[in-house]
Amino acid sequence: MPDFETVALTLGSLLAGFVNAIAGGGGLITLPVLLGVFPRAEPAVLFGTNKASMICGTASAAIDYARHVRLPWATLMPAIGVAFLGGVIGAWLVTLVSPDGLRRALPFMLATVFLVTLFGGHAGERHAPRFGPRAEAAIASGIALVMGLYDGFFGPGTGSFLIFFLVRLLGFDYLHAAASTKVLNMTTNLGALAFLGTAGHVWWRFFLPMAIANVVGAFLGTRLALKHGSRLVRIVFLMVVAALILKTAYDAYLG
Repeated sequence: MPDFETVALTLGSLLAGFVNAIAGGGGLITLPVLLGVFPRAEPAVLFGTNKASMICGTASAAIDYARHVRLPWATLMPAIGVAFLGGVIGAWLVTLVSPDGLRRALPFMLATVFLVTLFGGHAGERHAPRFGPRAEAAIASGIALVMGLYDGFFGPGTGSFLIFFLVRLLGFDYLHAAASTKVLNMTTNLGALAFLGTAGHVWWRFFLPMAIANVVGAFLGTRLALKHGSRLVRIVFLMVVAALILKTAYDAYLG
C-alpha cells in the first residue's frame, strides 16, 4: 500500500505533467506539493527531486510533439547544447548565490509577460518565423542560454518564459513554440539535474511513481494541445502565468 507522501507526490506530478505539456509551469504544482509534504526538507533536494520527475514528462511531450509538429531542428540543435550548459552553470550558481533578489523580481517579470501576451495583438496565432536560419539559431541559442541559467538557478515558469520568447522574438505560433519549448526545457532540466543528481540532491525513492505519472499527464496534455492548436495553448499559457504571478508574489512578499 503506497504511503501518503508517495500518493500526494504522484498525483501532483500527474497534474504537473498535463499543465507543463501545454504551457509550461508544471513546477507551480509539484514544488508546492513537495514543500507541503516535506516542509523541513532542504530546498535543493526538493528542487532536484522535482527536476528528476519533470524531465521524464517533458521528454515524453517533446517526442510526442515532434511526431506531429514540424520542429526547426536546425534552430534547436545549437540551442540544445547551450541550454544544457546554462542549466549546469545555473545549478552550480545556486550553491553560491542566494536567489532572493530574483524571487522578489519574478512576479513583476511574469506580470510583464502576462500583459504583453494579453494585449500584444495577434502574435502567436500563426507560425511566421521572422529570421533566416542562422539568425534564428543564434537568437534561439541566446534565449536557451538565459533560460538554462534561470532554470538551473531558480526555475519557476521556465517553460512559460520559453514559449513567450519564442513567440515574441522568433515569430512562432503557440503550438510550435510549445513543441520547441519541450525540447529546450528538457535540456535545461537535464543540465540542472546533472549537477543536482551527482551532488545527492534527489530523493530517488520517489522518482519512479512521480516520473510515470508525469509522463501520463504529459501525454494527455500534449494530445489536447495538438487537437485544439495554438488557441488552447495561449489560453492555458495565460492561466498558468496568472497563477505563477500569484504564487511567486505570495512566496516573495507574504510567505
